[in-house]
Amino acid sequence: MSISSLLMAIVLAAIPLTLILAAVPAGLQTRRFTFSDDQRWRFAWRAAQIISLLTLSAIALALLLPDAGLHWLSDQPLRLTLLLLLSVMALVAVKFSRRYLAADPGFGRYLRWLLLTLAAVALVFISNHLLLFALGWIAISLALHQLLMFYPERPRAALAAHKKFLLARLAETSLLVAFYLLWQQHGTANIDTIISAYQASAALSLNEQIAAVLIALTALIKCAQLPVHGWLIQVVEAPTPVSALLHAGVINLGGFLLILFAPLFLQVAAAQWLVLVVAGLTTVLAALIMTTRISIKVRLAWSTSAQMGLMLIECALGMVELALLHLLAHSAYKAWAFLSSGSAVQQHVQQSLLIAPPAAARRWLPALIAAAGLVAAAWWFSVQLSAQLHTGIQPVSGWLLLALALTTLLVQRASGAWTLLLAAGLALAYSLLKILLQPLSGELSAALRPGLFSAADLWVSALFLLLFSVWWLLRYRAHWPLVQRLSLALFAGLYLDEWFTRITLRLWPARLPVRANPKQLAPHQGAKHVLASGRKEQLL
Repeated sequence: MSISSLLMAIVLAAIPLTLILAAVPAGLQTRRFTFSDDQRWRFAWRAAQIISLLTLSAIALALLLPDAGLHWLSDQPLRLTLLLLLSVMALVAVKFSRRYLAADPGFGRYLRWLLLTLAAVALVFISNHLLLFALGWIAISLALHQLLMFYPERPRAALAAHKKFLLARLAETSLLVAFYLLWQQHGTANIDTIISAYQASAALSLNEQIAAVLIALTALIKCAQLPVHGWLIQVVEAPTPVSALLHAGVINLGGFLLILFAPLFLQVAAAQWLVLVVAGLTTVLAALIMTTRISIKVRLAWSTSAQMGLMLIECALGMVELALLHLLAHSAYKAWAFLSSGSAVQQHVQQSLLIAPPAAARRWLPALIAAAGLVAAAWWFSVQLSAQLHTGIQPVSGWLLLALALTTLLVQRASGAWTLLLAAGLALAYSLLKILLQPLSGELSAALRPGLFSAADLWVSALFLLLFSVWWLLRYRAHWPLVQRLSLALFAGLYLDEWFTRITLRLWPARLPVRANPKQLAPHQGAKHVLASGRKEQLL
C-alpha cells in the first residue's frame, strides 16, 4: 500500500471514530466529570465540523493523487459522495438541535445517540468487508431506536419504535444470511471482489440467487415499503431533528444497498421483480394517500415512502445513476422540509382553505403536446450525449414520468413563457444530471440494464399512468361518489398499517404507554387504545 493510499485509509477511518469519541462526553454525567448542555453541544458541533473536513480531505486526495484510491474502494466516488452528504446532514442536524432541544433534560442523551447513529452510517459507507458492513447496519438500527424512544411516554412513538425494532431485526437477519451465502460462494468477505464477479452476465448458483432476493428484501424493509411502512408515518412523534435525519439520510440506505450490489441484483429476475412489484405499488399508493392528508409531517412521511419506492424502482430498472441523483435530491429536500415544517404549517393551512377551480379541459391538450415536445427534445439530446459517452439509454418509463410531471406543471401554473422555460430547464437538467452522475454510481455493464419496452419497463409505465389517472380523478372529480369512497379508503391508508400492527402485537406483544387515563385501562388494553387513538389523531 502506497503512502497516499494509507493516508486515505486513515482519513476515512477517522470519520466514524471522531463521531464515536464525541459521543462519550455528550452523554457522560458523573460526579467527577460534569458537562453542561452547551459543552455537550460544542463537542458534537466540533465533531460535525471535523468529519466535514475529513470528507473534503478524502475527496481532495482522490482527485489530486491518483494512487490514493484504495484498491478495494473500486466504487469510491459513490462512497465519497454519500460521505459528503452525511457530513452535511450532520452539520444541519447538530446545528438545529441546539435551538430545538437545548432546554430538554435529555439533551445529552439525545446528542450521544445522534452521534452514534451518524458514526454507524459512516461505517457502512466506508466498509468493504461484509462483516463490518453488517455491524454498521445493525448499529444504525440500535442507535436509531434510542432516538425514536426519546419520548417514551408517547404511545404512538413507542408503538412505532416497537414495530421498527422488529422489522430491523428481520432486515438484519435477511442481510446476514445474504452475506453468508455470498461469502460461502466466493470464499472472501471483500465486497469489491464479490461485486467484480458480476460485472458480466453469468449463470448464477441457487445461493447467489437467494442472496440477491434477500438483499432486495432488506432494501424494501429499510425503505419502509408497504405494508411495513406504518412505523415511518408514526415516527413524526420523535423530535424534528430525528425525523429529518431519518427521512433525509438513514432511510436512503436501502437505495445505497441496491446501488452497491446492482451487478448481482439485476441478474436475478426474482429479486428484480420483487422490488418492481412491491416498490411500484408503494409508489402509487403512498403518493395518492399523501394527497388526502393535512398534517405537514404526515404528508412528508408518506412522501418519503413514495419517493423511496420510486428510487428502488430506478435501481430495478438499472438506472442506478438516476437512483443516486434521486437519493441526493431527496435527502436535501427532506432535511429542509422537516426542519422548516413548523413555519410551513400556517401557510399550508391557508392554502388548504382555498378551493382552486379545476383546470379547464382545453388546457390539458396543449400542455400535453408541449410537455411531449420538451421530453422528445430532451430524449434526443440524451441519446446523442449517451452515444458520445458510451452510456446506456434510459427505459421509456422514466421519460413518461417526466412528461406527465411537466404536463401537470404546465396546467397548474399560469401559462406563459416563464412556465414553458421552467419546464424546458427541468427536462434539460434531467437529461444532464443523470448522465453526469453516472461515474459516481459505479460501473454497470449495459448488458445488465433492462432494454427499452422490456416487461419491467412496461410494468412501471403502467403504474405511472395509473398514478396520474387516479390523481386526476381525486383532484378534478372529487364530487363523484366512487371517487369519494376511494378518497376515504386512501385517507385510512387502506388499513394496511392497522392490519400489520395487529399481527405484530399478536406475535410479539408490547406494553405500550397510554396517554389518557392509563389507570383505567388494563395492561393488555394499551395496544388497542393506541390503535384507536391513532385513527382519531389522523383527523387533526
